[in-house]
Amino acid sequence: MKKIILLVISLASLSPVFAQNNERHVYKSLTRKADSLYLTKDYKNSALTFSSAFQRYHNLATARDRYDAACSWSQANYPDSAFSNLQLIAANGSYTSYDHIIVDADLNSLHADKRWAPLLVIIQKNKDKAEANYNKPLTRELDSIYDSDQSGRQQIQAIENKYGDNSKEMNALWAAMSKSDSINLIKVEAVLNKYGWVGPEIVGSKGNVTLFLVIQHADSLTRDKYLPMMRAAVKNGKAQASQLALMEDRSALENGKKQIYGSQIGRDNKTGKYYISPIEDEPNVDKRREAVGLNPLEDYAKDWGIDYKLPKQ
Repeated sequence: MKKIILLVISLASLSPVFAQNNERHVYKSLTRKADSLYLTKDYKNSALTFSSAFQRYHNLATARDRYDAACSWSQANYPDSAFSNLQLIAANGSYTSYDHIIVDADLNSLHADKRWAPLLVIIQKNKDKAEANYNKPLTRELDSIYDSDQSGRQQIQAIENKYGDNSKEMNALWAAMSKSDSINLIKVEAVLNKYGWVGPEIVGSKGNVTLFLVIQHADSLTRDKYLPMMRAAVKNGKAQASQLALMEDRSALENGKKQIYGSQIGRDNKTGKYYISPIEDEPNVDKRREAVGLNPLEDYAKDWGIDYKLPKQ
């Protein structure tokens, strides 16, 4: 009779890469849960879920997650915990968004606290240090282009709800956006041709994302022209992989292929309902999304009112 040997494999006995990937997966699951609780205004449980993620995987905690946790703690009326998270990311220099924090309504309850003013002083210093090597004229130009790119798009939902998708008001908005996009493209192509894909260390995060947005909103030939440049920028840390994924998906669909990351959403002209455009190797799409920093497709689909379930292999 053959002996049956049972092997018990602990996480520690697996490869370091596997263990690290598993930790990231669990951490991201916790922070996504915290974000979902925040959206339902369950602020206390959102904050507690963030804390659980930080306690278990403190090395994976990002400045953005800490900031979001502070917002939840603030909204739940726990100022000590809110300041604890904010002071941590301010003290280590990882938080520099002074212009954002001073207008963020989530933190209004902290403004009267004696700890608020000293916190802002630190963040202002972080901002000044981070921007010391900025190309200031180029940063201002790209920031202005960003505002131009987004101003019309921020009106789409309100105008559609008020006047309808095929209304003269909606058509006028699309026409204005098209004109604005053409002007912005000329400006951004001039930047790319002169400087290449400049990173956030030169133009800030807003200026950096402007390059992606304008090319993403351009025609297919322009997108395909600059795709190799953005791929190189991601490898060199000058662009975000999550943004590249969106551009790769749009390019794939325009070239008659299936998208890779499931980022592109279509809309039925008759019903007005949104749907996810065809995906290559769909059962494994969430693995690819996680690798580039995108949330699970099921969660993404909910934002569009799509009831989506990942197909089994």
